Amino acid sequence: MVFSSHLFLFWFMPAVLLGYYICPPKGRTLFLTLLSYFFYGWANPLFVFLMFFSTVVDYVCGLVIAGPARGPNGEIEALDIGTPRTRAQRTALLVSILTNLSLLGFFKYFNFFADSINEIALLFGAGAPLFERTLNVVLPLGISFYTFQSMSYSIDCYRGEAKAIRKFVDFSCYVSLFPQLVAGPIIRFQEVADQIITRTHTPEKFARGVAFFALGMTKKIWLANPAGNIADLVFNAGAVSTADAWYGTLAYAFQIYFDFSAYTDMAIGLGLMIGFVFPKNFDSPYHAASITEFWRRWHISLSTWLREYLYIPLGGNRRGVHRTYINLALVMLIGGLWHGAAWTFVVWGGIHGLFLALERAFKPKLPRLLGKAVTFFIVCIAWVFFRANTVRDAFRMIATLFGLGGEDRAALISGQLYSPYFLLSMAAAALITWFAPQTWDWTRKLPPWKIALTLLALFASAGYMTIQAFNPFIYFIF
Repeated sequence: MVFSSHLFLFWFMPAVLLGYYICPPKGRTLFLTLLSYFFYGWANPLFVFLMFFSTVVDYVCGLVIAGPARGPNGEIEALDIGTPRTRAQRTALLVSILTNLSLLGFFKYFNFFADSINEIALLFGAGAPLFERTLNVVLPLGISFYTFQSMSYSIDCYRGEAKAIRKFVDFSCYVSLFPQLVAGPIIRFQEVADQIITRTHTPEKFARGVAFFALGMTKKIWLANPAGNIADLVFNAGAVSTADAWYGTLAYAFQIYFDFSAYTDMAIGLGLMIGFVFPKNFDSPYHAASITEFWRRWHISLSTWLREYLYIPLGGNRRGVHRTYINLALVMLIGGLWHGAAWTFVVWGGIHGLFLALERAFKPKLPRLLGKAVTFFIVCIAWVFFRANTVRDAFRMIATLFGLGGEDRAALISGQLYSPYFLLSMAAAALITWFAPQTWDWTRKLPPWKIALTLLALFASAGYMTIQAFNPFIYFIF
């Protein structure tokens, strides 16, 4: 169930909001949890059992980690950061991490590794596949997000940065909360721990939530979808001209940005409507003047998670220059593989890791405008691997971008690629990307004219949605 669908917009969301505010305050967390499980199970009810299993494991592990940490009235307290952990606490943390990584590894990477082993075997002359894959594992929606999120709870409790939750329903709500369940942002437990127990509801917060949702829907329907149409036409064409290749690559850069940031805007807006304040997840990433800055602005919740739970535990930059480069490369390779079980994502992560290391090594001093242009160029080249079906297809597209391959078939698809509608949508995407204020800032104050404008945008987007056949959410597949 995607946010930009009739089912969600006209049925599920109104039912959630109506039911939530009718419920007594003490029952709202349970109500949200049940509705979130219904939301998650809509695509495949079996996925619910997997998420429930992960939730139970991490809830129990959190209580074991909390151990004797009790306040004067018996309430659970955060562990003292300087106190040595017991064997039981260390074991509970290990069980939580291994359980989540095992679930993620099996369901997301079983097919990938089995097929990779067979391809390597055939490459070296094997007469038949070494690994007969009779099991075709289906990827559960959102497993990449909720396993990382659930793990952060156990780790934060173990580190003493958060206290364990006593009520199972509260923890279930944290893991399953539908606005950010299947495509983030990845909410660290310490960011919403207090809000799960108690949260405020004000007309101002609700109005800002509606504005967030309306602007996110507008970006999705009017910008991301047309850009995605262009990108699909180019990347699926087989052979295109150099100009078309650049047009399609730029379109994909806009599609993935507006698609994902739109989902995040809608998730933040839905959270605000029910009293939750989620952290910012995008900060105009295409304004970045370096790859390092890009990762401070793009998918902030993921880059923060990778830094706090992977890069720093690996040693960060505290173990010498060479180890820092290795850590950067390893984290970005893992980050690439997290996005998808394919070598294209590994290469994408490797490109970002390489440039992060190069920037740290040489510390280039470029004028900011030139830095923005160079960074966007690198990001776009990397996006080719992210979008391509295979590494071979990606290199073929890269060659076309630099005039080393491809074929001029503009006559076959130019009527679609360069239609006035697509050209106008690309121009609008560029203007909004580099000159418009961010949703986060624009919605801080909502005078009547802004409220009227956002409602008009919501109605226009909902109306246009009814006639759009192309309406995917890219990050649902990750």
